[in-house]
Amino acid sequence: MSVSAPLSTPESMPRHVAIIMDGNGRWASQRHLPRFAGHRAGVGRVREVVRVCSRRGVQVLTLFAFSSENWRRPPQEVDLLMGLFIRTLQRETRDLHRNNVRLQIIGAHGALPERLQEQVRLAEAQTAQNTGLQLVIAANYGGRWDIAETARRLAEQAVAGAIAPAAITAEYFGREVCVGSLPEPDLFIRTGGEQRVSNFLLWQLAYTELYFTDILWPDFGESAFEEAVQWFSSRQRRFGRTGEQMDKAQVV
Repeated sequence: MSVSAPLSTPESMPRHVAIIMDGNGRWASQRHLPRFAGHRAGVGRVREVVRVCSRRGVQVLTLFAFSSENWRRPPQEVDLLMGLFIRTLQRETRDLHRNNVRLQIIGAHGALPERLQEQVRLAEAQTAQNTGLQLVIAANYGGRWDIAETARRLAEQAVAGAIAPAAITAEYFGREVCVGSLPEPDLFIRTGGEQRVSNFLLWQLAYTELYFTDILWPDFGESAFEEAVQWFSSRQRRFGRTGEQMDKAQVV
């Protein structure tokens, strides 16, 4: 799709967009810059995509900022990323609040630096009553951790007699995982050319449309986002039904 293609209509907009923001390091390497320069550039792109989603009526935007596997990166890079996260929250929370964006951080918070944990608490508290875009940041998050943690928590409740084991259906379980109270992702975007979900929202992505692009995250702007939404609007989402059933439902 060319960037001059018409904008998608409100009816075709996904309610929940989930993004793996991949390619910061390669973007920097292509410019003979240190990897951290790519991460800084990526923060600016986050700001733009948040604005676009707010303006276009997306209800939830979930961004994979730091996976539970990213601790394997060089310690210096991890430290720089943690510092960047803290500074970004300090700098951006006021603007998020001013624009009615509610911020939620998901993942195993206890392993994050204490300064970052405190900043997370402050940012979430400041934006807790906002009613616009729900911005979810996954930090020290993994889809397998999410499922295992939910199973452990429900098992403890069952042992304590707070819930009957038979009550733990797929629907019940789905409400208990991270962001289980929000609409499931309609559109998953991964930038940077890789074509895998990399342990991101494994339970929640069951019926999500998966969109992969070679564009590196620091180059993923409004036109690239709109192209992904246009692709999404062309998809027929069947949820186990046949195409004929969906066509008949649309006619009715």
